[in-house]
Amino acid sequence: MDSVTMMKRVVAQTGVVVDGIADDQLSAPTPCSDWSVRDVINHITGGATMFAECVDQGSVPDDRLGQLVAGDNLGDDYKASFHAAADHAVASFDAPGALDKMVTLPFGQMPAGVALNLAVFDVTTHACDLARATGQKVDDEELLETALAVGQQMIGPDMRQSGLFGPEQPAPAGASAADRLLAFAGRTVS
Repeated sequence: MDSVTMMKRVVAQTGVVVDGIADDQLSAPTPCSDWSVRDVINHITGGATMFAECVDQGSVPDDRLGQLVAGDNLGDDYKASFHAAADHAVASFDAPGALDKMVTLPFGQMPAGVALNLAVFDVTTHACDLARATGQKVDDEELLETALAVGQQMIGPDMRQSGLFGPEQPAPAGASAADRLLAFAGRTVS
């Protein structure tokens, strides 16, 4: 399956999870330490916008990056904000020649296709964080296995030491694909 098709599945699955979140769950903790449900939605919404703008423009100016990383990307309608950002990212990556462009992200310059793979891993992991925190489930096994394989190929010690991802945690024998993905991303699973 190509990367853009995989991203569309990630966005669709994450959209289902985001749509299943009730307003009173926004302050709930998630497996992503120190982030509430709202914080995780804000992160993936800002991230989707950042990736889209990088593909569209090559990079994101520092002041804009600060807003996307540390500001409120959700406003009063977290569901609509997530979907608008995700739709923008899909359209940007799906444009002819987009995957061959060079983009500059906070963690380096790379082809947009590589950035897309990082996004697939990151957003799938956060979809699992949100699902776990809100009593939902990400059940697309192929998506989960692909995201884990992408993460295993791309997330090296340098990304863990820099704080982008926590140290890999053990997953119990027979763990689900979601639990193995979360453990690889540094979440404690049982």
